Amino acid sequence: MALRINDIAPDFTADSTEGEIRFHDWLGDSYAILFSHPRDFTPVCTTEFGAVAQLAPEFEARNTKVLGISVDSVEDHKKWKSDISQVAGTPANFAIIDDTSLTVAKAYDMLPADAYLPDGRTPADSATVRSVFIIGPDKKVRLMMTYPMSIGRNFAEILRALDAVIKTDGVPIATPANWVPGQDVIVALSLDDKAAEEKYGPLDIRLPYLRFAKDPA
Repeated sequence: MALRINDIAPDFTADSTEGEIRFHDWLGDSYAILFSHPRDFTPVCTTEFGAVAQLAPEFEARNTKVLGISVDSVEDHKKWKSDISQVAGTPANFAIIDDTSLTVAKAYDMLPADAYLPDGRTPADSATVRSVFIIGPDKKVRLMMTYPMSIGRNFAEILRALDAVIKTDGVPIATPANWVPGQDVIVALSLDDKAAEEKYGPLDIRLPYLRFAKDPA
């Protein structure tokens, strides 16, 4: 069965560049960004992992842990990290797990159940392992994105999406298209106008079902 939004994120135990990780235990009460790639020492992925390294303070400020997933070995990851740090201009101080067994890639629906790693494989053999997941402290999948191999992921957008997930978590608001922190939010229809104003202040009512309020602190 395909993994869906609000499903419990599959738990796993895997070796990583930071030692053994038991995912749900490692997550604790934090959010997590899981981002996967098809092979180490590839150009697009090197720039992406460099971007993640540069954003480390931003993720930390949001109580968010970052975990890279690769279908290569920890030994390769450790060698690759020096290239990532060189490109990023900062250390890549986040864990990358060994998924040579494809256990995580298959559990997260990134590869078909019968997929395997052929001898002499190329990145194309695991091309669909190009996904991003945001996982909540409740261990549920909050967001999923999948990219083709030729398109570098926009981590500014991933950070924006993380802000939106955190902003709307457990409260009756949503974020409109292209929202960034500080902009108005949409009030859920579970609140009538009076209740919405009591909770969020004056409303900007564009349509009966589209009501904006100031971004709550």
